[in-house]
Amino acid sequence: MGSEHFVATLALVGIVIVAAALLSGAVERSGLPQVAIFLLVGVALGPSGLGLLDIGLESPTLQVISTVGLVLVLFSDAIAADVPEIRRRRRLALLILGPGTLGPAVLIALAAWLLLGVGAASAAILGAALASTDPVLLRNLLRHRSVPATTKLALRLESGMNDVVLLPVVVLAMLALASQKEIVSGAEVARHVVGLFLLGPALGAAVGWLGITVLDRVRRGYGVRRDYESLYALGLALTAYAAAEGVGGSGFLAAFAAGLVVVMLDVELCDCFLDYGEASAEMFLLLTFVAFGTGPIWRGLAVVEWRTLVFVAVALGVRTAVLYPVLARAGVERGDRALIAWFGPRGLSSLLLVLLPVFAGVPGADYLFGVASLVVIVSVVLHGGGIAVQLQRMTRGDDAATITGTTATVAVPGARARPPRAALPQAATPAGDNGRETAAAAAARTPETITLDEVRELETRGEAVVIVDARTARSRDGDRLQARGSVRIPPDDAVRSARAIGLAQHATLVVYCA
Repeated sequence: MGSEHFVATLALVGIVIVAAALLSGAVERSGLPQVAIFLLVGVALGPSGLGLLDIGLESPTLQVISTVGLVLVLFSDAIAADVPEIRRRRRLALLILGPGTLGPAVLIALAAWLLLGVGAASAAILGAALASTDPVLLRNLLRHRSVPATTKLALRLESGMNDVVLLPVVVLAMLALASQKEIVSGAEVARHVVGLFLLGPALGAAVGWLGITVLDRVRRGYGVRRDYESLYALGLALTAYAAAEGVGGSGFLAAFAAGLVVVMLDVELCDCFLDYGEASAEMFLLLTFVAFGTGPIWRGLAVVEWRTLVFVAVALGVRTAVLYPVLARAGVERGDRALIAWFGPRGLSSLLLVLLPVFAGVPGADYLFGVASLVVIVSVVLHGGGIAVQLQRMTRGDDAATITGTTATVAVPGARARPPRAALPQAATPAGDNGRETAAAAAARTPETITLDEVRELETRGEAVVIVDARTARSRDGDRLQARGSVRIPPDDAVRSARAIGLAQHATLVVYCA
């Protein structure tokens, strides 16, 4: 049994990695939500399909996957935060994370209390969980370059920060339910509150600061590869969680606090995580959807009745009703308000939050999970389909603009028409049958790095040289030094950007990214 379960788990991990890699291009072009695809993968692997996996709510595997998933969601949300932009648009941030988040949570909780007949604390859990906007479903939309900047900022703020606002509501409601089952002293309640709001965040911040200090010294002494820095960031998240949980604090808020410290003190580590580690975290989150798809999420279909259907409509519609006027107060234009208010999918974050009382053994938590699952299923269909349609429209608009638009010419000081190249002095290299240097030999002698003196020498010899600034927006905006005459190409959309600006194909490109 144990051996079969181990093999099935390895198969699950392998299938997720292979499928995510093979489908990444098609999913990006079509706009289809990856969530829906991997839920169906879970169905295929579960009891209704091949029968390779049967993960129930009581499964330790689901508890581990869900716990790590929520840690990664919170840490990724924090580390992806653009702190200078949030400070600049702090009114928008406060309105979205204040009334824009707590307002829907209160109204959803009220609907759960009136329609579903659950207690006040259970209703609060449902309200908080279903007020969480899912960052996984929004990922493709937020990566699209045609999405207005204000829309991106608002959705990133909401999906990236509202979990940390809603998590304490869930934990405190769980504590209230526990106090109904057994006598809990005032000292016990105070201990939980201190652990939630003070101890967890403090330990998370301490782990983040210590980790950055050690990393900086190692960088100066020996150097650290960028891909390993991304793994280092993931290690900080898990370490912060374990440290806080070990002393009675909130490990989830500790992971979030560690991410905030990293984003404020070490931009390079943030960029490394976003370049490499984010893909690893995304794979794990997709693995979580596969695990839900094997069985747990379909519990939502078992609770279908007219009351739950009305509740689903309220849970998915109340955010739009609340957020639209809130955004108007923030001065957001009407077109942006419509996009922001509509795209509020419920997904992994909601499921992970509502699983906390399930794992804690709170009475009636199974029913709460079933209701939340039904809302998520409907949201994946409605919001996921809406996002796919919107992405298709934006892509068609971009393609039309590329076809009918005028190609820009990049002018770089010192760059001239390229004459027959006189190569820099090189050692003798193997030649092919026609006397020319072989491709393999050319690749072998091509340097991966180039000095400023070598760039000047190329320009002196009449070479066309283009300086390409490929830093992330976070690194570039925080640096006062800019290369004179450089061309800006964002690293997350390099090919499309190069084509859009008409980057010379026969020039020597000198790219710097840090």
